Formats: sequence, C-alpha cells, structure tokens
Amino acid sequence: MTNPINQPKVLLADDDPDYLFQIRFALEKNGFEVHSFDNQEGAELFLDSAKPDVAIFDLMMERDDSGFILAYHAKRRYPQLPVIILTAVTAETGRKFNHGEYNPDPWIKADLYLEKGLLPETLISYVKSLITI
Repeated sequence: MTNPINQPKVLLADDDPDYLFQIRFALEKNGFEVHSFDNQEGAELFLDSAKPDVAIFDLMMERDDSGFILAYHAKRRYPQLPVIILTAVTAETGRKFNHGEYNPDPWIKADLYLEKGLLPETLISYVKSLITI
C-alpha cells in the first residue's frame, strides 16, 4: 500500500456525480490522494488553501467556462501546476480539442485537453506523464 505522505495530490472538479466518482475511484486505486469537488467554488477554495500536484477540471460545470476560470485561477496561484481540462464540449459546441492536445490556445491556461469518455487508465497515464511520482 502507498504511504499517504508520498501520494501525489489531485484536485478534481466535475459537476457530474457519476463521472466524479468514477475518476476519483480510479485515481485513488492508483495511489493518488484525490480532493474532489462538484462545483467551481469548492475547487477555488481548495486552491486557496492547498497546492495539488495536478488539477483536472471539467470545462462546463455551473457555468459554460467554469473549467477555464479554474485553470486560470490555478495557474495564477501555482504557475507550474499541471492542469488538465476534461470535456465533452465538442458534442455541445462543435469546438474540438484534439485528443491529448497540449495548449492549443495560449490564452487558455491548461496544459492538456482531453475528451470525456476516455478510459480511466488513459487519464491516469496522462496524469502520470505530467507529474513526477
């Protein structure tokens, strides 16, 4: 079993309770300490009090741009923090983020954009590639 002191911290924010549970479970099973929130405000409050090793944000939560706002807030506070935007926005808006695309729009403060629906193991692989464990 992994020593909790050495567990990388993941900040996870998504308003879909089933998806939040699924991703949290997979991350914890792989040795991550997960702090999950179902809204933008909770994630922002966490960022004000603790520094995660990586942040994963749903793009569209209570607002259409909640993930972008969280990414901006996270990068402003912790510029080197890896941020992943996990989204299903392509189906809703037509805006495409290529699978595994790194920083397609420099004004958007995220390091990686992934479409929802990917296997949890694939997400974990991306998370591990962004942090040193």
